[in-house]
Amino acid sequence: MNRRRLLVVPLVAALLLGSAPALSGCSFQGAVKDLSGGNVDIGGTSVPSDFPKDVPLASGDVVFGAGLGSGDDKVWNVTVKVDGGDAYTAIEKQLTDAGFSGEFGARGPNGGGTGTFSNGTYGVLVVVTDAGSNGWVANYSVSKGKAPSPTPTAGS
Repeated sequence: MNRRRLLVVPLVAALLLGSAPALSGCSFQGAVKDLSGGNVDIGGTSVPSDFPKDVPLASGDVVFGAGLGSGDDKVWNVTVKVDGGDAYTAIEKQLTDAGFSGEFGARGPNGGGTGTFSNGTYGVLVVVTDAGSNGWVANYSVSKGKAPSPTPTAGS
């Protein structure tokens, strides 16, 4: 069940980035609440109020913010508009300066990349990507414990 929640939040962010502006936040939040069992907070274009203060975010406009679950199963997803595909360099430095270990292991040929980080309390999966009309964005998926995997593993 926890793996399903880890996958739902990034999928929600991807859907919002590609959705038509006519999609109302209330009806969307209702659909996600039904899927998640009710423990969801889609903050829209703001960082969720309970987002971990230990996790630094890139500076830029928040495109999407959400929290899903509760207690140790809580995950957060925040998407921030960044200056370009090389933003992962500054993001990696922010996280390591804040006490996280990890790195961007996968970098795209045209910029962007994927990295996983942990400080022992929180795991962070960061994806920097070109989001078309939204420009370059950094998507942060944060969970307690280790970083969520960017791809499902066998047996999950």
